[in-house]
Amino acid sequence: MREFPPAGENQVTLANWRHAPFSSWAFSHVREIIQSADIANNPDDIWQLQSDPADLSTLSVDDGLDLSGYLDATYTDGFIVLHRDRIVAEEYRNAAGPRKPHILMSVSKSMLGALSGILADKGILDTAAPVTDYVPEIAGTAWKGATVQNLLDMRAGIRFDEDYEATSGAIIEYRKSTGWNPLEPGDTASDLRSFFSEISDTDGAHLGRFHYVSPNTDLMAWIVERAAGTRYADLMSQHLWQPMGAETSAYITVDRLGAPRAAGGVCVTLRDLARVGLLVANLGKRGSVQVLPQAWIEDVLTNGDPQAWASGDFAEYFPGRNMHYRNKWYVERGDNPMVFCIGIHGQNLYVFPEQQLVVAKMSSRPRPLDPEVSLLNLKMVAALKQHFGMS
Repeated sequence: MREFPPAGENQVTLANWRHAPFSSWAFSHVREIIQSADIANNPDDIWQLQSDPADLSTLSVDDGLDLSGYLDATYTDGFIVLHRDRIVAEEYRNAAGPRKPHILMSVSKSMLGALSGILADKGILDTAAPVTDYVPEIAGTAWKGATVQNLLDMRAGIRFDEDYEATSGAIIEYRKSTGWNPLEPGDTASDLRSFFSEISDTDGAHLGRFHYVSPNTDLMAWIVERAAGTRYADLMSQHLWQPMGAETSAYITVDRLGAPRAAGGVCVTLRDLARVGLLVANLGKRGSVQVLPQAWIEDVLTNGDPQAWASGDFAEYFPGRNMHYRNKWYVERGDNPMVFCIGIHGQNLYVFPEQQLVVAKMSSRPRPLDPEVSLLNLKMVAALKQHFGMS
């Protein structure tokens, strides 16, 4: 996309937008590829962030790897560090920029978790209720008997192979239903809510191991819309984006009938992602305004099940770490807990509430998952903790 019109082989399309090198442009221009719904901010009420750059030139992320080298090695599009409500580092690369929303991939799930916490606190959503109380249309699927909280914690016994590099199978049909993949010759146009009816097999009991199934989160968005009687993008704007003081409107991809891709389609600016992190670091507050319920943050920090995590899908990516997953957020447990979010291709948000440290990163890494990079990210965060005196 460097010439206009670009030559055919350089054109970003629905068929190649998630693949390198096209993704380095596409991830900051998603709404030009997939239809979307706006998540409006309030331009008259922005949470102002002060800039106080720190000298991180001597930061060592790994043996022989400084911060600049780390950003190169991890295909970074945007990187920001906040310490005590101030921006101490900020950098953009490729097609990213401070006012360009970038796709969050599965960090989108954590945004839904936050919204669900707000709605539950307001009495709009009952997280203990069976999912079929809100969406009786799925009574004949594998979700029968699951609760809303089971979906929030990825502990529904759904048979679904989340293989991001698969070329056939249910995950491909899922992507087509969301508008993320083009239809093939002979395909009939699908939609996300019709796709749920195809998930009929279980692979274990609900409330079992941590089992990562993205359609759980898209189903949660349907539940949220049913509970509130309002579409998802507007709920996110009303209850999170505007009260938080977002600097820029966000957006979310939607299928051909308008169903939101809550599992991965939220696109936000880097600074606004960092503002979400600040909310968590400040126990839900923006100044004197309680945006996220403090009880929800405490629930995230304390009520996940480490045994479910240890026997679940992602433990191998965090060897030797005491972890749990709660309300769509990851937690490294301990006296100084780290609360964080992960999205494929290198989307990350790390928060240390006790030390008021927030690190947000957006990337266009070629591989969806990369265990070596995941460990390198943790080394980067550890280096920043040490730099700011947070041993």
